[in-house]
Amino acid sequence: MTENEVRRAYPCDDFVVSPTLQVWRGVGIDAPAATVWPWVAQIRLAPYSYDWIDNLGRRSPRRLVGLPEPRVGEAFTTTAGGRRRGRILSVEPGTQLTATIMNAVLSYVLVPEQHDTTRLLLKVVMRTNRVVAVGLSVGDLIMARRQLLTFKQLAERGHE
Repeated sequence: MTENEVRRAYPCDDFVVSPTLQVWRGVGIDAPAATVWPWVAQIRLAPYSYDWIDNLGRRSPRRLVGLPEPRVGEAFTTTAGGRRRGRILSVEPGTQLTATIMNAVLSYVLVPEQHDTTRLLLKVVMRTNRVVAVGLSVGDLIMARRQLLTFKQLAERGHE
């Protein structure tokens, strides 16, 4: 993450006043935002991180299924056994998706860059105690990083 990416405003900031946990992640993707967005929007079907952990071994889809655009109030993601988790709080198709899950609020933001590349940024905010914040930030580091790298791989594969 760059200093500007950390300092910028994210939609999740509007939902949590004085967060005790703030975590940022980002990945560069060699594909235009229009190619990356459908993968981010498809998070409604599966977590796209370590499937053996958060999806009980069920593989997150590796093909786009043509979902309609996400809507506020809709479930954020689905885990193994079809369990819907979280809720979408804000969406600007092609630009950002903000949701809540497990008392955290997170924003995925797509930033188009030169040469048909995209920065996919993720910010997670939450009000919690210090012990929980430390544990969550470590878990987030592992799971969110895998998720963003999966989106990168899938979007780049589709843009070849």
